[in-house]
Amino acid sequence: MIKAIMMGLNVLGHQTTLRDRIEFRGVGVHSGNPVTMSLLPADADMGVVFSVTDPETGVCSDIPGNVSSLGATDLCTVLGNPSGAFVATVEHLMAALHAYGVDNVIVELDAREVPVMDGSSQVFVEAIDSVGLISLAATRCYIRVKKVVRVDMGTSWGEFVPYDGTRFEVEIDFDCASIGRQKYTSDMNADIFRKEISRARTFGFMKDVERLWAAGYALGSSLENSVVIDADDKIINLEGLRYKDEFVRHKTLDAVGDLALAGTQFLGCFRSYRGGHKLNSMVLQKLMSDRDAFEFVGSPISKARVHHGELVAMNAPAYAANLV
Repeated sequence: MIKAIMMGLNVLGHQTTLRDRIEFRGVGVHSGNPVTMSLLPADADMGVVFSVTDPETGVCSDIPGNVSSLGATDLCTVLGNPSGAFVATVEHLMAALHAYGVDNVIVELDAREVPVMDGSSQVFVEAIDSVGLISLAATRCYIRVKKVVRVDMGTSWGEFVPYDGTRFEVEIDFDCASIGRQKYTSDMNADIFRKEISRARTFGFMKDVERLWAAGYALGSSLENSVVIDADDKIINLEGLRYKDEFVRHKTLDAVGDLALAGTQFLGCFRSYRGGHKLNSMVLQKLMSDRDAFEFVGSPISKARVHHGELVAMNAPAYAANLV
């Protein structure tokens, strides 16, 4: 199935969607509430659309899965629309969809948060593998980075640079013996994402989790969906790490998901040092706000999905926990 997906992406260059419906049941890592989520095949040029049913009012709202919907990014990535509807913690799902080149999909949710599952993208990747993708008649539009676009934020920085392909170079540096300084660099495609990135879990520190629980946040966080580090800088998960450098691989997973909000595949290299959701979104917004920094290549029809110059300042709450 992976080979077929890769052939569809790299040779045909056509838009794709899922071959069949997929359903997930889990909890929101921050709300702690049960969530049912369904991924449905969608028509060409629709993009990723979150169809969120408000659990309190029963009202269903559509939220485009692109930068025009970007809301809070302090603690996770939140998307919203002008009516006040929002959906939180979209990054792990968006990473899987983007890495696999799923251009068009409807994401139905009965809560305001994507289920965390095991804290990685593994379940989403396995589900996509199980149903497969189909190519649509419309060709894909790509965003090609034309010049360096950089954002500095204190000791952190992130940038896009021109590159013949799609590449991520992510470096982290924590004052913690279990993490320290780690770097992951690789071109990115579905196969690499599946093998090297998809199983990397979100992580956090026990001292922060206890504080957030006391404040009513991180209510769905557990050792089943997070790597947790105690006060002695030791990992308390009995099974240990899935990768030797799982922490930086999860940061790369987050970057893939956050940059998926470009609305289509990008051709370029993304680099970051000590980054996170906020920095990722700032670099993407800076790229998209500078029309000289990128160009569209491929189908002109798909450009309608990329809302250049239409960034919306949302009031979606920063309702996620400080799990990095």
